[in-house]
Amino acid sequence: MALKVTSREYKRVDLVAVEGRVDSSTAPQLEKALQKIIDAGRFRIVVDLAETDFMSSAGLRALLSALKQVRRFNRGDLRLAGMSSKVKKAFELAGLTVVFQLYDNSVDAVGSF
Repeated sequence: MALKVTSREYKRVDLVAVEGRVDSSTAPQLEKALQKIIDAGRFRIVVDLAETDFMSSAGLRALLSALKQVRRFNRGDLRLAGMSSKVKKAFELAGLTVVFQLYDNSVDAVGSF
C-alpha cells in the first residue's frame, strides 16, 4: 500500500495525516511534507497516525528529525495522535514514547497547543 500524506494548515497548528505504511521507501515522502511546513516557519505540528498501518525505523527517524528542528530554540513542538497499538509498539521498542507527546486523537492533540 502506498503512503498518503496530507497536511492542513490551521491558525495555530499544522495537522499532518499519514495513511498507509511508513518504511524506508516511503519515509522520505513524510520527511518532505514535514520539512515543507518547517521551512515555511511553522513549528507547531500534529501528526495524525490513525490510518498508519506500519512504521519502520526510517519513519521514526523522519519524525524524530522533525521534532528536533521544531523544538530547536524552543520554537514549537511535534505531537502525535491516534496511534494504533501496532505503531505504538514500534515507538515503545525504540524508547520514543517518552520523547513525543502522545494523544488519543487529533482533536486533543491540536487543542493541546
